[in-house]
Amino acid sequence: MAYKHTNSKGVTYYLNSKKVTLRGGKEQTIYYFSKDERPEGCELPAGFEVNENPRNGFLTVKRK
Repeated sequence: MAYKHTNSKGVTYYLNSKKVTLRGGKEQTIYYFSKDERPEGCELPAGFEVNENPRNGFLTVKRK
């Protein structure tokens, strides 16, 4: 079950993750939100928190 968060506008988003390879060859995990549940769904990783843009309600994940 993916982590879900409801923003101030009342829209529920689900957290997803994906492993990408950067140009230098280094692998990195990216986190993004979607309005629907996907197979890439994940829990909120330790040491991270959800941040909401007050103007448009977009959610991001950042380190504490």
